[in-house]
Amino acid sequence: MKPLKGIHHISAITANAKENLRFYTEIIGMRLVKKTVNQDDTSMYHLFYADKRGNPGTDLTFFEIPNAGRTYPGTQSISETSLRVGNDEALNYWLKRLAKYGVSHDNVEEVFNRKVLKFRDFEGQRLQFVSDETNEGVAGGEPWPDSPVPVHQGVIGLGPVELTVPRPEKTHRILTEVMGFREVGTYENDGDKKITVFATGEGGTGAEVHVKASHNAPRERPGRGSVHHVAFRVESEEELHKWVDYISSLGMTNSGFVERYYFKSLYFRESNGILFELATDGPGFETDETLENLGQSLALPPYLENKREEIESTIKPL
Repeated sequence: MKPLKGIHHISAITANAKENLRFYTEIIGMRLVKKTVNQDDTSMYHLFYADKRGNPGTDLTFFEIPNAGRTYPGTQSISETSLRVGNDEALNYWLKRLAKYGVSHDNVEEVFNRKVLKFRDFEGQRLQFVSDETNEGVAGGEPWPDSPVPVHQGVIGLGPVELTVPRPEKTHRILTEVMGFREVGTYENDGDKKITVFATGEGGTGAEVHVKASHNAPRERPGRGSVHHVAFRVESEEELHKWVDYISSLGMTNSGFVERYYFKSLYFRESNGILFELATDGPGFETDETLENLGQSLALPPYLENKREEIESTIKPL
């Protein structure tokens, strides 16, 4: 099997799709590239924010669960999501923009030899902008030219994802021995919490997982503002079938091959209970909409079209 190419997308939970849409398009300046529904529960929106055309590795997605309670952060969680920007100077722009819109944020700091700016969305989603100034790995995407954010400061993709786990050695083993990641370094955060960094494919900002050890914290109680799963890039459907066979041969419980229309998927949980997805790079979001019209209408895969009337009567228009 070919190495995984990096992060494909991250899917999180919101309780308010309308406000979520406003925040990520009008303040963060990402493009809504697909407005659809959760294929496993069509009563809820599934919104995809990304770069100009929704390139793999740029998608931050949200399931809307209107009655979702607050998140109680803890271990066994995807505890931070990164958004890549072009360089260190862009972080100075974002400091001013986040302050202008009253977005909770920290100061610029250096983490694992990169400048970062941590912030929270309106539901407490834990995020950071990460500078690509020193990146030598997976290339970023193309900022949305019609964004309210200038192109040179715009989001170009997803950066490192942080996992917080009580038994880090188990996650390390899954990443390296099963998924083909390699350990590339360590650093400390919050005093005594060691974080180990793993990379795949070309490595760099768009292909890293940071694993934080947290032995005594309670397990996270997810709700609005939490992350549901992280997906990693597989080159093709042929490669994905190889992964399905491989994961099954190891006796790991998994979803088997799943058709998502915009990509094909495989889901399984690693040893600390975090949900991983492997997803193909294609066919992509232009399968049923033109580049110019991405995200403007409610898009449904062909196998849900016969339920369109029922779905549209259930969800609130955005």
